[in-house]
Amino acid sequence: MKDLTKAEALAFLMSKPRTGKLASVRPDGRPHIAPIWFIVDGDDLIFTTWYTTVKAANLKADPRVSLCVDDDTPPYAFVIIEGVAQVQETPDPTEMLRWTTALARRYMGDEVAEAYGKRNAVAGEWLIRLTPTKIVAKSGISD
Repeated sequence: MKDLTKAEALAFLMSKPRTGKLASVRPDGRPHIAPIWFIVDGDDLIFTTWYTTVKAANLKADPRVSLCVDDDTPPYAFVIIEGVAQVQETPDPTEMLRWTTALARRYMGDEVAEAYGKRNAVAGEWLIRLTPTKIVAKSGISD
């Protein structure tokens, strides 16, 4: 098993469109986990969420999160990011469209990226920037 550097961990996150599992904290302290699509932007990760989700309520009350992204094929790998989520409840419409289209392109493909981007760049969709405070990443787990 190999420890990945920060650069290698970020490269793993960008290498293909994997679904992340985002853990947030409910107001009563219980954990909540939800799948997310994300994009790496420098050292940060960008994702969106609808304002009425449990995830949105949790992030508004407590921005601390943990994200796990894994490769479930041998020899297996994973990246776990602990960090702080910065919530933009009313992002700039141009910026929001740029991110929602980029997310759609990454996960849905070029053919439908613009349509999905427009569909998701609406009032009520929040833009979230996750800034890592700790990264744990391993590859070659079964080696």
